[in-house]
Amino acid sequence: MTDRFADLPFSPACENNKGPILAVLQRHLRPGCRVLEVGSGTGQHVVFFASELPQTVWQPSDRGDSLPIVAARVARAALANVHAPLALDVDRDPWPPGPFDAVFAANTTHIMGWPSVERFVAGVGGVLAPGGLFLLYGPFNYGGRFTSDSNESFDASLRQRDPASGIRDFEAVDALARAAGLELVEDTAMPANNRLLVWRRGG
Repeated sequence: MTDRFADLPFSPACENNKGPILAVLQRHLRPGCRVLEVGSGTGQHVVFFASELPQTVWQPSDRGDSLPIVAARVARAALANVHAPLALDVDRDPWPPGPFDAVFAANTTHIMGWPSVERFVAGVGGVLAPGGLFLLYGPFNYGGRFTSDSNESFDASLRQRDPASGIRDFEAVDALARAAGLELVEDTAMPANNRLLVWRRGG
């Protein structure tokens, strides 16, 4: 059988981490909930999660230059619970109208400059429904320290390409989340020295 996605960009990291992430999503996403994905990338995550969680409704998004890839994968998947992707650059674009029951993002904060991270987290707080969840996957430092040698090397490579990027301190991101009205409810270890952080909006 021919792979209908074979000609589309493919991320091995997405393939490797989708199962562990799904296990966390299954604990937190209730049937009928509306989920906004920020930075959908290749579209692999949203198609997999939507297929495994058919009672959730997904809204993928990414910057405009990435939308054709996401749109192609979503169209070929033909899942009734995934909407066409929307343009969302956290530095420029208005956020889609909420409220959403959850916002999910993977591997985003370390490729943004810090002002963009600030706008990103504030935007999440603005579109989440009361009691809504913000689920953020990626590498983080704790107490100003790298959690592994591989993360330290990864951070160096990020900063070589873009000095404004880099692995973020958990405490700094958590402070942004708290300022946006969110409270940390879970911090789960993931493969390859990543974490999945879950915050809940009050109210």
